[in-house]
Amino acid sequence: MMEELLPDSVVVVETHGPGEPDGITLYPEEAALVAQSVAKRRREFALVRSCARRAMEKLGVPPQPVLPGERGAPQWPAGLTGSMTHCDGYCAAALVRSADLASLGIDAEPHGPLPDGVLDSVSLPRERVVLRHLAETHPRTHWDRLLFSAKESVYKAWFPLTGTWLDFAEADIEILVDPGDHPHGRLRAELLVPGPVVGGRRRGVFEGRWTVRHGLVATSVVVPHA
Repeated sequence: MMEELLPDSVVVVETHGPGEPDGITLYPEEAALVAQSVAKRRREFALVRSCARRAMEKLGVPPQPVLPGERGAPQWPAGLTGSMTHCDGYCAAALVRSADLASLGIDAEPHGPLPDGVLDSVSLPRERVVLRHLAETHPRTHWDRLLFSAKESVYKAWFPLTGTWLDFAEADIEILVDPGDHPHGRLRAELLVPGPVVGGRRRGVFEGRWTVRHGLVATSVVVPHA
């Protein structure tokens, strides 16, 4: 599911279903981070890191710990950049060589409406107008959840490039719908604050893709060098 949203240079490993973390070995420093967590948190933590290590192997990098850095962003081995996501029944890790992409972000969410009151806190007035129009033409898609996921992917691509917080109100998301058998399309995020400088040029727009599959909403954002 996630692989179709990303360039060929990106390696994606994903799992569907509850998974069995019993056979997954965490590094001691990883295990210490979730030693006091509930079982669901420990399971998702282990599964998504298993995905990340399998992606490392596919890129020829020895598997190693994936520890959270500032604001929880994963710290990747030298020469790699990537993103992870997990929700009920799904985990994914996407990794790429830093020479091929400046940054990327992925997110997956259950395909259902956001809890009451959340949309107003994560969206701009213009975005809410667009969501209403989309709901009129494509009523089976939960556009509020898709918007939330897109903003998560934007932030995950933003943070490694800037090391700073990006508020939900600081990115204006345009959702474009492509024709096809299932809901999917493209994303365009206009940054409402000065964007990162990449390749000697300040980036004011991030672009990505989205899809709805298997009861999930999935989004991705990639930031190329050029």
